Amino acid sequence: MPLRRTVTAATAIVAALTVVVGLPPAAASARGAAGTSFHVDCARGDDSAAGTAPGAAWRSLERASRQVLGPGDRLLIRRGTACTGVLTPKGAGADGSPAVIDAYGQGAKPRLEGAGARATVHLVNTEHWRISNLDVSNTGAPTTTERRAGVLVQAVDYGVAEDFVVDGVDVHDVNGADFKDPDPSGGILFAVQGSERPTRFDGVRIEDSTVRHVDRTGIGTSSTWGRRPEHPEGPGTSWEAITGLTIRGNDVRDVGGDGIVVQTASKALVEHNYVDGFNMRSAGYNAGIWAWNSDDVLYQYNEVTGGHGTLDSMAFDFDGGNNRNVYRYNYSHDNEGGFLLVCNGSGMTTDGNRFHDNVSINDRNTMAPYAVISVVCNPTTDTRIYRNTVVTDRADTALVSNNGQSGTTFQDNVFVGAAGAGSPIKDTISTYRNNLYWHTAQPRDPQAVNADPLLRSADPRTPDDLRLRSGSPALGAGSVTADDGTRQDYFGNPLTDVRNIGADQGAGLGK
Repeated sequence: MPLRRTVTAATAIVAALTVVVGLPPAAASARGAAGTSFHVDCARGDDSAAGTAPGAAWRSLERASRQVLGPGDRLLIRRGTACTGVLTPKGAGADGSPAVIDAYGQGAKPRLEGAGARATVHLVNTEHWRISNLDVSNTGAPTTTERRAGVLVQAVDYGVAEDFVVDGVDVHDVNGADFKDPDPSGGILFAVQGSERPTRFDGVRIEDSTVRHVDRTGIGTSSTWGRRPEHPEGPGTSWEAITGLTIRGNDVRDVGGDGIVVQTASKALVEHNYVDGFNMRSAGYNAGIWAWNSDDVLYQYNEVTGGHGTLDSMAFDFDGGNNRNVYRYNYSHDNEGGFLLVCNGSGMTTDGNRFHDNVSINDRNTMAPYAVISVVCNPTTDTRIYRNTVVTDRADTALVSNNGQSGTTFQDNVFVGAAGAGSPIKDTISTYRNNLYWHTAQPRDPQAVNADPLLRSADPRTPDDLRLRSGSPALGAGSVTADDGTRQDYFGNPLTDVRNIGADQGAGLGK
């Protein structure tokens, strides 16, 4: 998925910022004592009140944004209320004592509506924050030029910005223009910007949150510091990778572009997320969960469905500058763009990636040269795709396609095409070893098993339908491979010295 982007000048980015959290304006009031709680009640508060008790709450987000918060301070917004405006809090927390934005009282999460602003909750050049239990939207007039976000955290020529948590935040109805980076639109975004001082985030956790009906990106990171030998034409003068990034347990639905995208990161963890409906309105290239210019990213226990369109729109992706990334224990189904894209960028290095113990049901991509698994763009090196089970009911899609790129090995996978007409494999370049084929064929596989795998269901609809029945030719026919520390299969069965072909490493189900 070639990333189409134009990095604007740092001066333009800085000029566009309306507030810098770490540099409060003179009009800001002095910070309360450490550990002070400030309250906002947009229904019954009073901006002339002290704000330090529920009965003396402020009324507006504008007043709350003038307060400078320090380590241990909390800005609390009353549940069951609705606030229109933007929250741009000042100050910062400290190591072990973050500044907090949260809810208080009873009822539904407090609703914050940005009404078309740059972002409804907007932090710039600060660190050590917790944002929890908010309902955030940002709907303005329809636009093709205005960037909008629900929650936006920016670090601009800052250095290392540490320690952020977004937890239990519901973002919805953000109608920003179709911009991915370096100044993006979307739901929950962490953006590194500028060109004067190398800058990155360290310690970002986004979890147990929801993102619905937003444009363009559901949850994502971006950076203007992406240049290194693996991406020699990247932005900036060095690669300043985001570290300590975890994206966990989120529910992302109906997003215009990417569901969850990690850019310029090292050792990120993306797990237990659900993405349903992505690439719904974007003119660009998008995938469900993927990375760009990132190393050692682990994706596990994610489910992706509802990818729209055939220009990409696949669940997962090894893209440009991705090295030693691993997808395991993921479930993809019913995506119009397919299951997996292998697509290195021009002049970039994408090496040592692994895709194993995943399952795909009824994914498809009917536009050449794409397929359920597409090996396209520029060559990767040492990409290994093994021990997956891939089943489609579409005869009009290829299971695998290749437009002339090398570097990919398929081993110990189960490939099942549509009953009757079958689904082809259009790949004469990649290496194939010891895969099982049914309603399809790969004559370049000298160890091919061409037989009915005897799946639990001949018409699979759930992962459990892909379990092997007793007597399956896949049982005991797999290879013992180096597994990057993996100890079990998709279904939780332990890996033993006797392996099966495909994602199910169990002993076989009885009739």
